[in-house]
Amino acid sequence: MKAKTPSESRTITTDMVLPSETNHLHHLFGGELLSRMDRAAYITARRHSRRIAVTASVNHVAFNTAIPVGSVVTIEAQISRTFTSSMEVFIDVYLEDRLSGIRTKANEAIYTFVAVDDTMKPVEVAPILPETEIEKQRFDAALRRRQLSLVLAGKMKPSEAHELKALFED
Repeated sequence: MKAKTPSESRTITTDMVLPSETNHLHHLFGGELLSRMDRAAYITARRHSRRIAVTASVNHVAFNTAIPVGSVVTIEAQISRTFTSSMEVFIDVYLEDRLSGIRTKANEAIYTFVAVDDTMKPVEVAPILPETEIEKQRFDAALRRRQLSLVLAGKMKPSEAHELKALFED
């Protein structure tokens, strides 16, 4: 299967935060942001795999900055690494300054999707060929995150998690 670049399936969505999507502090509900990120990640996973993709896990979410009502929010999702049938999707969330138009990173998340066929059986996906420095960093880190998840789930022995162990060795 031919490798693909992260840019081939990158998804960018831009939307505005409406009053009905906010809490009593007039900030975007965390669940609303999770939903928006999940949709962008799904589109990315589907573009990469050209298959149905299902959310397997939300590996990491950082709500670093509150997003006020009226904000323009841009979500960028792209594949950081693939494994046999799974795809790790890294999501960056940006706020746009109302006056200058300058975007600043507000939040991020990492989702894992699995490509499936019509009977919901996992199917193989193309590998990722990172191009930029950030893509290469995220690609390498994805293997360590996967190993940590497998160790914690009892599906991999800690002694077999070589890339993860390398973080702690001199």
